[in-house]
Amino acid sequence: MTSNDTTRAGFVAVMGAPNAGKSSLVNALVGHKVSIVTHKVQTTRFQIRGVMMQDRTQVVLVDTPGVFAPRRRLDRAMVAAAWSGADEADAILHVVDAAAASRMLKGRKGGQDARADEDTHRVIDGLKNAGRTAILVLNKIDLIKRDELLALAQSLHETGAYSEVFMVSANTGSGVKDLAARLVALMPEGEFFYDEDQIADLPMRLLAAEVTREKLFLRVHDELPYGLMVETDSWQDRKDGSVRIDQTIYVEREGHKPMIIGKGGQTLKIIGELARKELSADLEREVHLFLHVKVRPGWSEERARYSALGLEFDA
Repeated sequence: MTSNDTTRAGFVAVMGAPNAGKSSLVNALVGHKVSIVTHKVQTTRFQIRGVMMQDRTQVVLVDTPGVFAPRRRLDRAMVAAAWSGADEADAILHVVDAAAASRMLKGRKGGQDARADEDTHRVIDGLKNAGRTAILVLNKIDLIKRDELLALAQSLHETGAYSEVFMVSANTGSGVKDLAARLVALMPEGEFFYDEDQIADLPMRLLAAEVTREKLFLRVHDELPYGLMVETDSWQDRKDGSVRIDQTIYVEREGHKPMIIGKGGQTLKIIGELARKELSADLEREVHLFLHVKVRPGWSEERARYSALGLEFDA
């Protein structure tokens, strides 16, 4: 093998407080949507691996659930999954919402900003306890003034938890190429973990369920409870090249069903249409999507559900 044929491959754990923009950053680096993106916090429930290819280097991005103060079993499992993603990574990105962090630095304390600040320092403490340093990624720089950004970068770098700082906007793409180049340089020599044209290691059934769950959050974000789950029940390839996908949306209470179904079934119809269009584009084939809503009290305490999501039930 010549030097030009040498391949490099490694894993990068993407950590941060809920809603810091981790999923958006992974999607921007990969160049394709591999992770659910909404303005709701805690929407990533399991590690989603996005595969970024540059030249002869493969960077596997592990988009972990947000690190936050866990209260329920599901919360504990999500936080455990986040830290397990960082344990053996070749590099760690700590994504911070720069706009929210700057407001806290200036003493403008708000409810959501305060929680984000606590979660950020929870990651910092975790890194120190593990003896690891991370690359600090200040995201959403399009929403903050430059002098405030520099002050924030200095303040966080002084914690000693970071090897370097990158300033990006996953939304506009600013700074993303520079970050990608740095990650490529950090990867060790080795064979690729995935095929060169693969962008994620999610099974298609699970990816399809995530697409529908994203549309649910986006469509009924004000009323929708977190206690819901989407499962792909069946996947049937048809002779004409299309695919029929049947999914069930599980909620924990009877009162949650009307929020999703809507008057005359219109809300569910719109959600299904949005999910169908995205799946059709992703699969490059016609999709026939059928959604059903069922009440399943206590689904978040069922061991089998955690295994399906790749989460540890006893975390």
